[in-house]
Amino acid sequence: MIADKKIFLIGSALLVGFAVVFCIMFMPIFGGGQNALNYFDNLFNSISKGSAYYIDDLKTQNEAFEGRELDLTIAAAISSRPEQSKLLFWKAGAAAEADGTQVTVRGDLGRILAACLEDADLLFNNQEESLRAKYGIAGREVIYTWWALLKELDKALKKEKRFEDAKFVMTVQAKAIEVAFNFFGIEPQNIMDKIGIVVFALAFYVIYTLWFGFSIMYLFEGWGMDLEH
Repeated sequence: MIADKKIFLIGSALLVGFAVVFCIMFMPIFGGGQNALNYFDNLFNSISKGSAYYIDDLKTQNEAFEGRELDLTIAAAISSRPEQSKLLFWKAGAAAEADGTQVTVRGDLGRILAACLEDADLLFNNQEESLRAKYGIAGREVIYTWWALLKELDKALKKEKRFEDAKFVMTVQAKAIEVAFNFFGIEPQNIMDKIGIVVFALAFYVIYTLWFGFSIMYLFEGWGMDLEH
C-alpha cells in the first residue's frame, strides 16, 4: 500500500521528531519549572506590560479636567456594597452619599480621575498592599470598583451631554484601570532585553509549523496520494 517507502519514511521520521519536541515543550524544564507554553506566555505578557503603560500621559491629560464639577446620582459599582463605592469617592475628595444601590457624588471630576489614576498606578506596579492599606479592601477589588464606577459615570455624563468628559472617563477606564487589573502580578520587561529569545520563539513557531506540514505531506505522498494527478 506504500507507493514510495523513502518518502514515507522521511515523513514518518519528521512526524516522530515533531512529536518528541511537542512532548518536550510540555515538560517543566523551562524558566524555573515551567513548560514551554507557560514560559513563553509569561514572557510575552511581561513584554506586553512593559509597552502598555499610559498612566503618566493620562495624568497630564487629566489636568484639563480639573475644576469640572460633578453632581450626579449613579448606580453603585457593586450593588451589594454601595458603601465601598462611597468610600472611593470620599478618598478622592468628593462628597458622596449611598442610598440603597445608588450613590450621589458631588466633586471635581479631575480630582476623582486623579485618585483613580493613582490607584491604577499602584496596582500596575504590583503594590496591592498600598491599596489595601488605603481602603481596607483587596487592591484588585478597589480597581474593579473604580472600573464599574467609571462605567456609570460615563452613562451619567452622556445623559448630561458632557461628551468630552465622558470620552476621557472611558479612556481612563480602558488605558489605566483595565490595564492595571489585567497585568497585576506580572513584572514588566523591555522587549530589547529579551530580543534574542523573542526572535528565537517567532522563528521556531514558523519552522515548527512547516515541520508538521511537511511531515504530513511526505506521509501522504509516500502512500501514493498525489494532488497533481
